[in-house]
Amino acid sequence: MSGDGKKFDFSDFFTEGQYQTQAETLAVSTSKKNITIGIPKECFEDENRVALVPNSIRTLTGYGHRVIVQRGAGEKSNYSDHDFSEAGAELTSDTKQVFSSDVLIKVFPPTLEEIELLHPDQVLIAPILLPYASVEYLEALKRKRVIAIAMEYLSNDKGTFPIVRIMSEIAGMSAIFTAAELLSYKNGGRGVLLGGISGVPPAKVVILGAGVVGEFATKTAIGLGASVRIFDNDIAKLMRIQNLVGRHLHTSTFNPVYLGYQLMSADVVIGAVHSKTGRAPVIVTEEMVAKMKAGAVIVDVSIDQGGCIETTEVTTHKKPIIIKHDVLHYGVPNIASNVPRTASVAISNILTPLLVKAGKYGSVEGLLYEGKGVRNGVYAYKGAITNKYLSERFGLKYQDLNLLIASKF
Repeated sequence: MSGDGKKFDFSDFFTEGQYQTQAETLAVSTSKKNITIGIPKECFEDENRVALVPNSIRTLTGYGHRVIVQRGAGEKSNYSDHDFSEAGAELTSDTKQVFSSDVLIKVFPPTLEEIELLHPDQVLIAPILLPYASVEYLEALKRKRVIAIAMEYLSNDKGTFPIVRIMSEIAGMSAIFTAAELLSYKNGGRGVLLGGISGVPPAKVVILGAGVVGEFATKTAIGLGASVRIFDNDIAKLMRIQNLVGRHLHTSTFNPVYLGYQLMSADVVIGAVHSKTGRAPVIVTEEMVAKMKAGAVIVDVSIDQGGCIETTEVTTHKKPIIIKHDVLHYGVPNIASNVPRTASVAISNILTPLLVKAGKYGSVEGLLYEGKGVRNGVYAYKGAITNKYLSERFGLKYQDLNLLIASKF
């Protein structure tokens, strides 16, 4: 019931804005078309998420789109095949059928074998994950002439990255919980309780980066009672985090001398530096790590962009830790996959409106003409590499996506 006493219709709420007058745009063909969307079962053993959850599939099928889900795709996120079927998805055990869809969505990059199942003009929406990227991978996508969109580079009108932000919220919280567990004696840590107790000082947490990961890591660490130090070269971000937390925090820019001094007494270091274009910058050198306390913990959330700590290496959920200089290093790229149900719903919430909008434009490719946010995520377009950083890193020819799609007018 609404405030004026009228009955509130939720169907009106969810369709509100769909029929309002829209701003005039460039005359691009936007004939409505039903899209076939494929959700494969992830073959990477360490990936537990699913790209679309049943509630989102119910929305998409309601708009007339066809969703094909491979059997078992949602098991690790605690979604059964029955859940997907009830939501209107078509279930299949045939991998080739899923990969024949107009749009294929994965939460982990496709393997070289999976790329061979793609077809020209198909849209692939999946993370790029720099530690897993290679010349072979990009050349295979070029050969298949697909439109590859990196989830983490999709941006909105404000220039922020929705997938990155929501996964960063999860990663920031998870990083602190993970560090708290690793500090225990049984895991080889210093045997320190993160929040301390009466008469015993709390653990010292150093957070590198005051973005979203840093923000949620800070809130979580403070909530558990830890002593926190935050580093970032953007003073505005440091001010913002203090305002959000509502208290004075110990903050600093990335001064190598002062950072090294703080690291020597740190129990936990959280690497939370994000790059908008490519690899994360290395902030902590091996020499700095060598001077840290034995049993201290490093959680490098930036590892999916190469890592911001020199000694960090990619690890897995099954074997998450490596030890260097007696310091525990946690370098799992898909840290959010440790809470797959929450992460799956979060990803699905962002992709679903995008797919609904794509139907109005006739295809996901049609969205490229409408907004630069989707274009920003495209790194391979029908045989061309359109991400400048990737082209330079792997020595491949770069082509401007704006010029490629402009030639279609």
